[in-house]
Amino acid sequence: MNKSTLALAVATGVLAQQAGAAGFIEDSKATLGLRNFYINTDNRSGAADPSRNEEWGQGFDLRFISGYTQGTVGFGIDAIGLLGVRLDSGGGTNGATSTSYGGTVFPSKSNGEAVDDFSSLGLTAKAKISQTELKLGTLQPKLPVIVTNDGRLLPQTWEGGQLTSGEIKDLTLIGGQIEHVKGRNSSNNEQMSINGASPRTINSNKFIYAGGDYKLTKDLTAQYYYGNLEDFYKQHFLGLVHNWAIGPGVLKSDLRYFNSSDDGANGYNPDYYSTGNYSGVPNGKGKVDNNLYSGLFLYSVAGHTFGGGYQVSNGSSDFPWLNQGDGSSNYTITDSQIQKFGRAGERTWQARYSYDFAKVGVPGLTAGMVYLHGDNIDTVNRAGAEAASGASEWERDLSVAYVLQEGPLKNLGLTWKNATWRTNIAGVRDQDENRLILSYSIPLL
Repeated sequence: MNKSTLALAVATGVLAQQAGAAGFIEDSKATLGLRNFYINTDNRSGAADPSRNEEWGQGFDLRFISGYTQGTVGFGIDAIGLLGVRLDSGGGTNGATSTSYGGTVFPSKSNGEAVDDFSSLGLTAKAKISQTELKLGTLQPKLPVIVTNDGRLLPQTWEGGQLTSGEIKDLTLIGGQIEHVKGRNSSNNEQMSINGASPRTINSNKFIYAGGDYKLTKDLTAQYYYGNLEDFYKQHFLGLVHNWAIGPGVLKSDLRYFNSSDDGANGYNPDYYSTGNYSGVPNGKGKVDNNLYSGLFLYSVAGHTFGGGYQVSNGSSDFPWLNQGDGSSNYTITDSQIQKFGRAGERTWQARYSYDFAKVGVPGLTAGMVYLHGDNIDTVNRAGAEAASGASEWERDLSVAYVLQEGPLKNLGLTWKNATWRTNIAGVRDQDENRLILSYSIPLL
């Protein structure tokens, strides 16, 4: 029995004796989230199959969040139950490959077809003293060095422990260790890896992270975080977020810096290598070596938000993050609907605009657009020779969302997301993608 499982069992035993204590029940909440999700990806170039990936399903997300028992140390327990039901999909259109854990939305059978349904249950034991909280079990962190993906039918979850402390005024400290991850299209806990490593065979079951946010003023927050995936990479993050009232609106500045380097086997074993731009090396793979700088500036006024940003990815490797090949997110300003824009040497600028129609009498209706353009991309082919020099890519993302504000279906949401991605990188296929999402949340407690 691993440490996380043992701690969860002990905490559950304590709760069995104290569940009736005031606070545990009174402060508990339960909700059922419903998500109907459709995705269609059209591979516009190249001759290889498949030319189209398409899946549709109904997701159920049941969550219970307890309060805490009374006393100096309060105990509680959280639970998350996930179920995905296939409505339309099949072999050849679900996006599954020989090395993937599943298709675009659902896990795959041995013949490559999507399963009829998949489910999982996660439990989290928690204890709290003053403003310090310990959680053991299922986690969904959203931090600069580890980001939970929720871009499909069901969300990604992690297994491990996390300690959060707010004892010092204006300072939040967070640290933890992750041992396994459950992908958004999987019912199984897997170990962790990065893009480029031998798929499904070269992994790690130890990711440690720590850091904090400090509010220098009410409008200025400084951040530092550290992450280490054993035998793959070490990563330092510095961030600065500032909100400045200018005229009738507010300008938000978001500055980020990542320093990523190799760890353990990644420094010498090709099976652990990252994708990148290593000339003379098969497939251009090598040890992690990346510095990523970015700045995003958003000005919001009268329902409008105008923005622009720039990002530089220096070093021989692509930007590394926790990526098992089954869909993941990272904390870059360029993490978009289709692409990440973090290739070795890539320079990316972006422009964005969004509008909240509540300002013109239609509350609940929002729309947005993002355009990104990256260039200076150099790639290496299987033989280690230069495949592309100064290549480029661009992506345009559109979104429209509406949430009902009243009536029997209040909070029912409908979202449409459209993305177009084009590139002149040799051997890489252009893509168009549409997502249609119908969501509804039902409070149970």
